[in-house]
Amino acid sequence: MGPIGWGIVVGFLAWFVIRCVLGGFFTVNQNERAVRTRFGRAERIEGRSTLDDPMSATLRAEERDRYEYPLVRVIPPGGPYFKWPWERIHKVSVATETLNMAYDPEDPRANRNGEVLEAVTKDQLNTGLTGQIRYRVSERNLYAYIFGVKNPLTHVMGYFISILRERIANFEAPPQAPNDSSTGDASIANPTIGVSINDLRKNLRDLNEHMDRECASSAARYGILLDASLLTGIDPPADVESALAAINTAYNQVSSDISLAHASADQKIVQSRRAVEIETLRAQSEVEPLEAMARQLTELKAAGEGTLALYVRNVRLKLFGKARRVVVEVARG
Repeated sequence: MGPIGWGIVVGFLAWFVIRCVLGGFFTVNQNERAVRTRFGRAERIEGRSTLDDPMSATLRAEERDRYEYPLVRVIPPGGPYFKWPWERIHKVSVATETLNMAYDPEDPRANRNGEVLEAVTKDQLNTGLTGQIRYRVSERNLYAYIFGVKNPLTHVMGYFISILRERIANFEAPPQAPNDSSTGDASIANPTIGVSINDLRKNLRDLNEHMDRECASSAARYGILLDASLLTGIDPPADVESALAAINTAYNQVSSDISLAHASADQKIVQSRRAVEIETLRAQSEVEPLEAMARQLTELKAAGEGTLALYVRNVRLKLFGKARRVVVEVARG
């Protein structure tokens, strides 16, 4: 073999060492997970699928066969690891991300540049929704995220928005607790009860909790776990907003007047009760000496016939001693 041949061999060996040996080492960051593929096929855990994982319990019966993915071997953070040239490493970040719920991954200019999501209420009002969602890649279903869906985030956002719009269109406020007779019927006192915008605004927490429950299957579907959804604002059209503001202002004024009337009535009732108590105590204080005197006279009378007369005589003498002038009736002969 001539010098050129030896040069080709040495060059090939050098390329092989650099390309396959030195270039085959890789690491996985702390907030990343990785999946290895050999000739395009991911390393799988044989005989197991996502249906064996508890996350699939959120799927309906008719969805289980549709969203059955194989479980893959996940490469944890660390390294260095080694791969051959025919192997490929797919890294994904598992850190929690925050996203505006109006964001459209396919068209960032949609939904007013990803700021406001529109939805129709049961009153046929086109409202604007603002809020955020927190999501992260599910480490237990990396196959669906990397290989099962072309654009998982687009699917998850479409899934979330469809559920949200369906809930907005059919939302009904939970029944109000019955009020007592002193406050009257709440539906008569509050004309805004039954208005979908006000019902939605008053029940934002229930709406967010409903979205969390309905989107619990996103990890089994698309490999993305929705940690939380936070719907922060519901804005109706300007003309409807002004009308609702006027209604709410009038209702607040009426509620204030009713509250003041109830407070005044309660205060008068309390004052009346106290006046009755005072008069009752005053009457008792006047009756008590008379009853005591009656008991004393009864005891004197029981002691003997002359005892009562002597007692009356002593009382008269005591009164005569305090009097400045005495008028004595004299019988005319």
